[in-house]
Amino acid sequence: RLKPFNRLQVILQHLKMSKHTDSTAEVLLEKRGGAGIITLNRPKALNALNLSMIRQIYPQIKTWEKDPETFLIIIKGTGGKAFCAGGDIRAITDAGKIGDRLAQDFFREEYILNNAIGTCKKPYVALIDGITMGGGVGLSVHGHFRVATEKTLFAMPETAIGLFPDVGGGYFLPRLSGKIGYYLALTGFRLKGRDVLKAGIATHFVESEKLPALEKDLIALKSPSTENIADLLNSYHAKTKIDQEKEFVLDEHMEKINSLFSANSMEEIVKKLKQDGSPFAIKQLETINKMSPTSLKMTLRQLREGASMSLQDVLTMEYRLSQACMRGHDFYEGVRAVLIDKDQSPRWKPAALEEVSDEFVDDCFKPLGNNDLKL
Repeated sequence: RLKPFNRLQVILQHLKMSKHTDSTAEVLLEKRGGAGIITLNRPKALNALNLSMIRQIYPQIKTWEKDPETFLIIIKGTGGKAFCAGGDIRAITDAGKIGDRLAQDFFREEYILNNAIGTCKKPYVALIDGITMGGGVGLSVHGHFRVATEKTLFAMPETAIGLFPDVGGGYFLPRLSGKIGYYLALTGFRLKGRDVLKAGIATHFVESEKLPALEKDLIALKSPSTENIADLLNSYHAKTKIDQEKEFVLDEHMEKINSLFSANSMEEIVKKLKQDGSPFAIKQLETINKMSPTSLKMTLRQLREGASMSLQDVLTMEYRLSQACMRGHDFYEGVRAVLIDKDQSPRWKPAALEEVSDEFVDDCFKPLGNNDLKL
């Protein structure tokens, strides 16, 4: 028989374990073999990331990073539809309207987590199966390995809701080949399946149904190095034949994207698109005309500056921008039009690019003194 004290310890230990593997928990954190596994578990909300999830994931990554028995970290989502469709925008909107701290804390802690992933000393493998947008991109793109599947749907759709492609978008987007990153950021264009790999966002492409086997093999690796993990991912990748022959969806437009989106200002990009007049250019114009003019100007500058900054400096800049959006009009209006009323007709203020002054944009990038993000 267990002594009362020992019995209490066993019960506590059991409670601690069951808390982490409880199916109602929003994020499951478990250690299997040499792998720490993070499972985003809000399938009904497409695994959208909220503050309580961030507050569980961050310390766990830091703990595993120091643990000599943890050799890699795997992150995935449940439900089969999404890896993570983004941050919990509704909660942030409600908080921002009433000046609640959440609007500061969410972005601050989310960006600190993005940085922890970007600087993680252990190989970090994101299984980006299904919808991967916004905050979900931040949970994956800065890690060592990103495994896409035929079900992956990638986008940074923030300009449509009066925000900007944050979570380190200013770092990874301008580093994609040519001007793809600028195009994705300004238009919110969606990449699917193998195209996510071809754009340079994913590192590997594996069939969705092979992910459980891949995960099992990753967990079974004995004290693996980054190279061992890469070899395993490469072997799965090499065997995946889906869409192998298809050319990259943006291939035929790359020349236009590179020339049209290399302009120094949004007005100039619009002018170039109008002058080009091709069906592709007209389609981009229509898309850009729906976006928040303030967001477009903010985003173009974010990417142009971020192209030569460290991830830490980019996240610090983006935190300033996030708070500018919380103080402004368009974010709340965009969320209303796209996510709440769903009428898809936001009334932006200012309504035209010409009305968004350089002074206003400059102001969004200004340091926040003691409130700045510290990494």
